[in-house]
Amino acid sequence: MHIIIITDINNFMEQNLDITKIQKFIDQTFDKSIIPELEAYIKIPCKSPLFDKNWQNNKYLDKAVKQLYNWVKAQNITALEIEIINLPNRTPLIYIEIPANYPDKINHNETILLYGHMDKQPEFNGWDDDKSPWTPVIQDNKLYGRGGADDGYAIFSSITAIKALQEQNLPHSRCVIIIEGCEESGSFDLPYYIDYLKDKIKEPSLVICLDSGCGNYDQLWLTSSLRGVINLKLSVSSVTEGIHSGLASGIVPSSFRIARILLSKIEDEDTGFIKPDFLHTKIDSYFIKEAKHAADTLKNNVYSELPWAKNKLNNTIAQPVINDHTELLLNRSWRPTLSIIGAEGLPNAESAGNVLRPNTTLFLSFRIPPKINAKQAAIKLKKLLEEHPPYNANINADILTTGDGWHAPHLSNYLKNLVNDTSNLVYNKPAVCWGEGGTIPFMAMLGEKFPKAEFVITGLLGPKSNAHGPNEFLHIPMAKKLTCSVANLIYNFCFKNK
Repeated sequence: MHIIIITDINNFMEQNLDITKIQKFIDQTFDKSIIPELEAYIKIPCKSPLFDKNWQNNKYLDKAVKQLYNWVKAQNITALEIEIINLPNRTPLIYIEIPANYPDKINHNETILLYGHMDKQPEFNGWDDDKSPWTPVIQDNKLYGRGGADDGYAIFSSITAIKALQEQNLPHSRCVIIIEGCEESGSFDLPYYIDYLKDKIKEPSLVICLDSGCGNYDQLWLTSSLRGVINLKLSVSSVTEGIHSGLASGIVPSSFRIARILLSKIEDEDTGFIKPDFLHTKIDSYFIKEAKHAADTLKNNVYSELPWAKNKLNNTIAQPVINDHTELLLNRSWRPTLSIIGAEGLPNAESAGNVLRPNTTLFLSFRIPPKINAKQAAIKLKKLLEEHPPYNANINADILTTGDGWHAPHLSNYLKNLVNDTSNLVYNKPAVCWGEGGTIPFMAMLGEKFPKAEFVITGLLGPKSNAHGPNEFLHIPMAKKLTCSVANLIYNFCFKNK
């Protein structure tokens, strides 16, 4: 049994936090209540507006919000206030406020803001035959289905962490929980809600975000940085209609080849290096040191857990771009990359005739480092792709979405020690900080609006959990331990200035 004894507040409570009791309560709540609710949530195809143009008529987001709202109300959290907010023509948002208990004994003016989202990525293909995005399946302590880990569990973990403290009559600071409905679309509605709620939210001292990842399921992982994102639609046309390839090839430049020429302006195809200087930033030594520590922790697991394809000719598997573990982590956190995430103008293989196609459209997703202004960089990319068109072809580079990256301010000594102690307490291993390759627009927004806040960005999207892809799963034991970690962080943070 692990017990944290608080000695600096004159034994204000007869009972101190017993992590074993906290974990037992959380485990039972997950097994009896949360897992069934997550299974019901997975069944709702509440795709983000970017992927469901009829989301207002389909009302799947409204259905998910109502389900989460009803579950929270049933938990009987002391003094909890919850509301569903629907600003005109905006995705719905859940706002929860729980006042500090024992305000005479703790810093009751402190606010902890907990964040998650309930909109989902689209189905994607490649799911195993016995799994699908909207049908929950539990295998080997993993709950498969779209949105359970990204990010449906967040509201359940946040509420259960607070309830676990109240069940032991333990104190906590004022807590605000925000669950938004368009994170997967770039959180374009969220600024309006943050402004609308600013008087209620007040000034948070700590932000806990449960929408990130972990390098393994054995310890607490904190995200110290997030890349930004730029999505472009690149359209190329050289003729107005398809022409017999025997007639036109050799005379008409292929739209696909022109697209390749344009991409070569951006990316070195041999190395993946992104050429424009305006997409790069200097990496501070602090974050390089973090990456090295994470690489030393994970070793080959930096890349070995990825679903590498096998070369059928020599029976070997594909390899990462380089062998240096630290550089691989820096590549996916502090360096820009390009992914081709979709295409139009290409017929299915069965329908592909001997025709020189009139146009090619590619959907480009750039991950950009923190400190880069995504909107300004997108404008420069558009200009770079459209100017001096090869063969004077028709080129359009349309900006679809942008999102700034983010990096956390350095943790205070108190919070740094608390995070590490929490990981040792819950997992029996120290915490690890690292940079993540994804984007959480909310973090950049909060960093600007609340410059004095400290950030704990964490999550359970670990090896093979495959958010956004096929066979996405929530690692149930990790979800339980992460919730216990959140409870311990909330409990101890209220004594920060005592």
